[in-house]
Order: sequence, then C-alpha cells, then structure tokens
Amino acid sequence: MRSKISYKIRKKKTSPIKDEALSTTCSTISITSDKLDGFTDKIFQGDCINGMQLIPSNSIDLVITDPPFAIDFKAKRSNYNRTASRVLEGYTEIPRGKYYEFTINWIKVVYRVLKESGSMYVFSGWNNLKDILNALDEVGFTTVNHIIWKYQFGVVTKRKFVTSHYHCLYVCKNDNKRIFFPYARYEKNSKDRGGGSLHYEDKEDVWVIKREYWNGDQKTPTKLPAELIEKILHYSSKEGDIVLDPFLGSGQVAVVSKMLKRHYIGFEIVKEYYEFAKKRLENNLYRIKSSDKDEQTLFDLNYEKR
Repeated sequence: MRSKISYKIRKKKTSPIKDEALSTTCSTISITSDKLDGFTDKIFQGDCINGMQLIPSNSIDLVITDPPFAIDFKAKRSNYNRTASRVLEGYTEIPRGKYYEFTINWIKVVYRVLKESGSMYVFSGWNNLKDILNALDEVGFTTVNHIIWKYQFGVVTKRKFVTSHYHCLYVCKNDNKRIFFPYARYEKNSKDRGGGSLHYEDKEDVWVIKREYWNGDQKTPTKLPAELIEKILHYSSKEGDIVLDPFLGSGQVAVVSKMLKRHYIGFEIVKEYYEFAKKRLENNLYRIKSSDKDEQTLFDLNYEKR
C-alpha cells in the first residue's frame, strides 16, 4: 500500500535579500572554514563562479543544475508551444567557442565545495554534452550513471529525427563515500499490478517524466519538472541536507528542496529570473499566474511514499 505524504510549507519571517550585486550582498555573509552562516535557504543574483568562491570547501551535500545550452536557444520561438508574452526575458547564452572554458570553470568550483559524500546531477542536451563530460573527467569527478530523461515532446523537425530526451550526468567526488538511499521511494519487494518490481523500474537509468505545462502562468524559458527533482532529492539526499543549484533559473530546484525539507542555495545571473525565483520562495508559491489574484499556493503538493 502507498501512503500519501503531504508537504506544506508555512511562511516564516525572514530578512529579505536586497536586490543588489552579488559582491555587495555576499559582503554581509559570515563565513567560517566549515560553516555556511548566512548562505543557506537563500538565493543570490550574480555570477555563480564568483558566488561559489565564498562557499566553504566540502560543505554541500548535493548539486542539481541545468546550465546554459550554448545552442543559440530562442526561448520565445513559436515551435516551443508557449505564449511569448508570458515567458520572462533575459535568457543568457554562452558563446559556443567558450563553452568548454565556461564549463570547466564552474565545475572546478563545484568540486571544491561538494562534500566527499556528495553527488551532482548535471542536465544537458546532446549538442555540447562532450564538453561537460570532458570537463567532469578533467576536474576529477567519477561518473556514476548516465541517465536519460525522456519527455513527451520535442521541437518539430523536417530533416532529422525529433529530439525528445535530455541527458542527466550523475557524478560524485568519492564513489566509496557517496551517499545513496536505494529504498527511499520503493521498498525492495514493492510490486506493480502486474507483479513487476517497482523498485527495479524506478531505478532504471531511463526516466520517463512529463514536462510541466504552466498554461496562463508566468515562466522562465526552461525548467525541470518537480517530479524529476523530487526523485533525485529522495535518492541522493535526506532532510536537512544542503542542495546547491549554480544556475537557478526559475528557482525550481530551490522550491522543491524547500518543499522536501532540504536547505537550498542558488545563484542566478539574470535579474528577472532571480526576482521570479525569489517571489516563489518568499511567498511559498509554486506557480505564478499572470494576475496576482490568481496566484496558486501549491506547497501542499502530494508526494507518495512508496
């Protein structure tokens, strides 16, 4: 039997983060050699490489991130099946010729701040996947799994096959100390209606998870579905752990981490996206409607304990 667990976040009184440059914001943060005072459960606007320099070494339990594509991504194109007026401006692309340099620079800093027992999940399209793979190897990460996220549709094409999947590289700093919770979602002997193993199926490296449609809502051009993030959080973290997203975007990783009682840290260089993520987190909103009166508080989403 499956019992549903409902996570509801009560709004707490916290000091708001000022809309200032990262260097100014972080200047008030108290950092010691082994603590993250002033960093946890906050997001910052600014370059993540600069921001992560202030995070102590070996202090982060889990990293989940979806870095820029470097594919000349046009977020408001009609073939992405979205209303352009509701998509926030500001998506920042990395020049193709500088992508490897950009990638290895942020991965080096993540390696330093990640705990020996920690893990990282990096999402990527196929176009520049080799740069991310090479950078991970160069820095010293160990690849645990190469996961495929299969979603329900891709961009319509005329002269090639439709891309309808995303790569997720599951890597770690020290495979002997890496934490993983194999029965976090299903018990070992859990069966589906046909007698198949739910535990085995859930741990296969091809994940069929639908994209989320936020019809009529404000949105950033790209976001990971909550179901995807929730699955990673359950397998590779526990309540109270610190989750970092260097490329925060809409704030999805931080929002789902908060819902599942993890601490979060995030960086976002685009001011419009940072403001959007900040509004979601400070007001406990999952989706934001175009009109304030229609905003939905969805922090009581149900997650099933298998």
